Amino acid sequence: MYILTRLRDDWIFLAVLGITMALFSFIMDEGIQMCLHAQLWLYRDLTSHIALQYLAWVSVPICLILFAIGFVHYVGPQSAGSGIPEMRTILRGATLKDYLSLNTLIAKMVGLTAVLGSGMPLGKEGPFVHIASIVAELLSKLATPFHGIYENKSRNSEMLAAACAVGLGACFSAPIGGVLFSIEVTTTYFAVRNYWRGFFACVVGATVVRLQAVWFQDADTVRSLYPTYITTEFPYDPQELFIFVIVGVLCGLLAAFFVWVHRQYVLFMRANKLMGKLLSKNRFIYPAIITLIISSITFPLGGGQFMSGEIDSPQQLTQLFSNFTWTSKDLNMAQMDIVSNWSSDYSSIFINLICFTLFHFFFSIIGSTMALPHGMFIPALKIGGGFGRLIGESLALWLPQGFSFPTLAPIIPGGYAIVGAAAFSGAVTRSICVAVVVFEITGQIAYLVPVMIAVLVSNAVASLLQPSMYDSVTKLKNLPYLPDLLPSNSCIYNIFVEDFMVRDVKYIWQGITYQKLKEVLKANKTLRCLPLVDNPHDMILLGSVHRHDLINLIQEHIGRDRRLQVAQQWQQEVDEQRAREQAKDYQGSANNERRPSRFEVVAATDLLHLRQIANDEMLPPNRRAEALINTLSPRKSILLNRNSTDEQTDPEGGDNEAANISKRVQLPGDRVVDMSAEMQEKWERDEMLKTVNLDKSQINIDPAPFQLVERTSMLKAHSLFFMMGINHAYVTNIGRLVGVVSLKELRNVIEKANVNNVAVQNPREELPEEKALLSPSHTAVDLTITTIDSSITQIDLGSSYESANVGAGLNIASQSSYSQTNANENKKSSDV
Repeated sequence: MYILTRLRDDWIFLAVLGITMALFSFIMDEGIQMCLHAQLWLYRDLTSHIALQYLAWVSVPICLILFAIGFVHYVGPQSAGSGIPEMRTILRGATLKDYLSLNTLIAKMVGLTAVLGSGMPLGKEGPFVHIASIVAELLSKLATPFHGIYENKSRNSEMLAAACAVGLGACFSAPIGGVLFSIEVTTTYFAVRNYWRGFFACVVGATVVRLQAVWFQDADTVRSLYPTYITTEFPYDPQELFIFVIVGVLCGLLAAFFVWVHRQYVLFMRANKLMGKLLSKNRFIYPAIITLIISSITFPLGGGQFMSGEIDSPQQLTQLFSNFTWTSKDLNMAQMDIVSNWSSDYSSIFINLICFTLFHFFFSIIGSTMALPHGMFIPALKIGGGFGRLIGESLALWLPQGFSFPTLAPIIPGGYAIVGAAAFSGAVTRSICVAVVVFEITGQIAYLVPVMIAVLVSNAVASLLQPSMYDSVTKLKNLPYLPDLLPSNSCIYNIFVEDFMVRDVKYIWQGITYQKLKEVLKANKTLRCLPLVDNPHDMILLGSVHRHDLINLIQEHIGRDRRLQVAQQWQQEVDEQRAREQAKDYQGSANNERRPSRFEVVAATDLLHLRQIANDEMLPPNRRAEALINTLSPRKSILLNRNSTDEQTDPEGGDNEAANISKRVQLPGDRVVDMSAEMQEKWERDEMLKTVNLDKSQINIDPAPFQLVERTSMLKAHSLFFMMGINHAYVTNIGRLVGVVSLKELRNVIEKANVNNVAVQNPREELPEEKALLSPSHTAVDLTITTIDSSITQIDLGSSYESANVGAGLNIASQSSYSQTNANENKKSSDV
């Protein structure tokens, strides 16, 4: 019964996920088409003057891009970019703040609709993967219908992996390719038990997407996204396989150059001081300039006539995959209409195909640097399709009768376009499953063998020269993700943990004083966890303690609550001592008391005091309360009375609040007993010299952190970090802590190993008896602690043993604002 219940929950969850993504895809496609039709209507029907037509053509994209920039920045800055590199990082085990939130979902959908509706040479597959992951995360939090999934957090990664498959499946209506893409691109170690989840959700999403075309778009039946009509009887000559191999090699070289140009352009824009000043003043200037340039180039009466600028991306891909020769003389009316989009009065189809390929090659790179949601898969398909069509048309013109005469199969340029699109996009994304995606979106398997050959060859060539586009973006954004090990590199078996581990480990031990603990925390602000050893001499690893728990431990020891409690105890002791003295004096006076007299002398009433009280009754309420406080003010003592609302304020922006608190009316009933400044300083100094009792404290200690030995190979360490999703592991030698390995060190040595540039260090001969915790500059630390905020300021709760700047985004237009946002978030998280 339990198994059936959980299985039912999974089926319901995946079905709702697929249907939801199909609905989102339909809504966004309709919005994109409305924006494109509005641009064409303004250009064609509003006016016939060329200047006004140009103004109408460029105004719609600029308005849409500026709206998208503002909406994304203020609603969800994390929605900018593709989303696939971030999802790879999340599936590896890292946590990226607000990347799976509702605000990010809204910003991603609205921003992507505006970007694609503006006609920018960008795609949507990456954002769809991100959107599907956010939908899965939000659905999993609905505790009522999906209670089982919400309870078990270990299955969250499995549902996110299935969501990545649904994203691509709903985007291209390709269920098989979507599942394979999620396995190959977003995950490294895929759980076989999760295989059926991805297939089921993808089939549901792709089916609903294609049925929507029949229900709402007047389609005759369920068709492929970019249909082709290539005959399967004799589609190509066997001698053409050699040409397909050459196409694969050229596409691999072109893809490697594409990734290299993209990375160099991003680095150049980051290093450009003029661009930095421009972006720091206004985030709308750079996107507006880029949009104006792209729209001007694609203007149909200008440069657009050389690159089919008047038709949208689906029509461009459909026409590139058409199965007739554009240079043929025997064309019907429909074929002539297609050729007219790819030729002009001043150029032939060859010039237009060259301009089309070069335009999308460079301006898809430039457009991707805007702080907007975008993908790179559709631009890669268009670049590869244009390049393959150019080769096919050239061969058809050169060999009109085919490779052998008489032949049964003339050269079909559309087949070369399909091969080129699959080879180039597969080399850019570094995935073989693109071949399956191309089969599904074209509805053709006639070129199964040529496509597979070209994809394999292009991947082999590109992998020798450059990383994939997603790996490059991951490195540019400095995301905590490990690169893959090249299987052809034999040096990975000769590199061990002792060659690249950090030997100067910062640690705490049993019996450490609060003052030493504070110094360790201040000197190592980037460490999330600290190892716990028995003593600095033996260095036996006992576990690890989270930094936040240690800060809370100090807060509880010398915080305001503890200080007020001690001050209250001191006040009670003083009151008890005073009561004993008064009782003793009263007893002594009673023994010496004389016989009472018939007349009693009583002190006269203080007329001045009575007059003052009468005058105070006539004052306004605020003046009356102040006079009452002055009248009832206590006598001065070493223990001062302070207002209970006198909390510690924020050192960055709490001056106004502190001023308001100091002006409040302090009534006697609101006062609490606190120490004077001198006594507080002395008390905190004494308390910080005490030892920390970790056994009796309510602190969480991980008794079994991940450990490696010095002779663990880099291959095993890489597998452990990938499969377990850990950020660091301690290195021990017979239980003694000798080093630590984090993502930073492992990533650096893998990158060097992939290029055969690793200098193996000599193993350490002997272990040091004691580690120096602090540098000399940290030894003379002031023992006075006014508050925990002033003692441990700007504490960064980042990743262990590395400062991973996750916010260092790729988008050029949002560098200054995004960095400022991350700085504010780090500052808020550092105030404990």
